[in-house]
Amino acid sequence: MLSYTNTTTEVANSGTDSAIISVGATEQFGPFLPMHLDTLIAQLYAEAYGRELRAYVLPTLPFNTSEEHASYKGTVTVSPNVLTAMLEEIVINLARQGFTKFVICSGHGGAYWESAFIKHMNYKYPQILLIAPNHNQHHAWEAAARASGLEGLDEMHGGLLSVCTAMWLCPEHVKPGSMGSDIPPQHRLYADYMGWDKLTKDGCWGKFETGIYTDDELREKGKIFWETFIMKRSEGLQAIVDEAYRRKMSPE
Repeated sequence: MLSYTNTTTEVANSGTDSAIISVGATEQFGPFLPMHLDTLIAQLYAEAYGRELRAYVLPTLPFNTSEEHASYKGTVTVSPNVLTAMLEEIVINLARQGFTKFVICSGHGGAYWESAFIKHMNYKYPQILLIAPNHNQHHAWEAAARASGLEGLDEMHGGLLSVCTAMWLCPEHVKPGSMGSDIPPQHRLYADYMGWDKLTKDGCWGKFETGIYTDDELREKGKIFWETFIMKRSEGLQAIVDEAYRRKMSPE
């Protein structure tokens, strides 16, 4: 794996033609968790995929389409048009240098622009391949939940898993406290249409109660979940990229 901490000579001499672009977010995670969790998660993805593909890993972009959280102070949201325009510029800049295979990954579950962007870029630029490593996401999530003892969680954002994640990745920024509430299932019908200040008590689509797990137990659960999930998502990625590139570049 190479990154922006390497020299241009090292990147050139590596012979790599693959690049990893990751997008995090700066958005509320309830009253007690820091707002950069999705950026930390995106960095984990990028580093794992970079190792798997021996690719050039770019720095993670810290902003995303976070409209559902935009009423919470400190959240930054950008329009999908602006975000994808910048990502397109990045891809084309690297393509001019000889990169031909690109993997994009987002730490934010509300990044609905991703699939449309991938389809459009592959159509618009026949000389490159751009993919997201979602070939075994459902299986990976189930395996990670099972390994970490987090099966059956009914949450989307700011619940037990978020606390476990923060306690592993940035415990110094966690302000311990119970948060969240049980969200009526019918509220999911409106989750993509309005701010979560209209649908949740405190921005958390999930629930965390103190006193059930120790800090060490929370940290271990977060570590096991994400290491398992990302390992499973990385499996077979090299083969997917190689075969997709071969098929796209085939003259047939």
